Amino acid sequence: MTSTGRVLLAATPLGRTEDASQRLRDALATVPVIAAEDTRRLRRLCADLGVIPTGRVLSFYDANETSRVPQLIEHLLDGSDVLVVSDAGMPSVSDPGYRLVVAAVEADVPVTVLPGPSAVLTALAVSGLPVDRFCFEGFLPRKAGERRRAVEALVGEMRTLVFFETPHRLADALADLADAFGGDRRAAVCRELTKTHEEIRRGTLDELRASVAADAPRGEITLVVAGAVAGGPARSSDELAAAVAELETAGESRKDAIADVARRVGVPKRQVFDAVVAAKGRDGAH
Repeated sequence: MTSTGRVLLAATPLGRTEDASQRLRDALATVPVIAAEDTRRLRRLCADLGVIPTGRVLSFYDANETSRVPQLIEHLLDGSDVLVVSDAGMPSVSDPGYRLVVAAVEADVPVTVLPGPSAVLTALAVSGLPVDRFCFEGFLPRKAGERRRAVEALVGEMRTLVFFETPHRLADALADLADAFGGDRRAAVCRELTKTHEEIRRGTLDELRASVAADAPRGEITLVVAGAVAGGPARSSDELAAAVAELETAGESRKDAIADVARRVGVPKRQVFDAVVAAKGRDGAH
């Protein structure tokens, strides 16, 4: 009986080719099928490494990932290994690869990893923020309303948060994060990790927001944000509404009071708003 091939998920350098592992070099030179996010960048990487691929190189990017998977599964079932490489870092982490892994698992095809660089772990390590517990959120939504809702859903998250972001959306992302989490939440903007122009900006969300407005960074960006602090007022609906009422009595607008309570307690503003509406409904019924 012919054995199947293996899916080899290979981490590629974030910037410096010296970070390429020997296992990656060997695989690029010998594996019969290479699925590459960008075939031109793969050719450049191979040239920089002094490696000549002997296998068939296939494009494997967001737009063709779904249609390409059946072809790659055929190669695997015929006994050929398939090497998967993205532009930088680990395939399937906000890059193509996940759908192939799922299909391979369903087909009982082995999946393994050639470990190496990871923007997520690199940014965490240099951020100066807690790394014992973290969650990776990938790219925030492009549309403003969807992005704000996604950020609000993370207000109570106590683990350190890691995002990928583009230079032209970074200012808006920092503004939405500051609005939802509070401007004093610690964060780090990590730019061009491991590359010649690597830059780490650390500070509060408000400080980073001002920094980016004055000097917008370019290149690949990983954003690390501290998690919510445990504790604070109790989070029952009645207590949330009472906290808002107290701030309103002190002169704050309802909108500002809801935002302040949400930040203080570490819950989405929508949850506080709903608590206020519910309390108002009960009061009106009496």
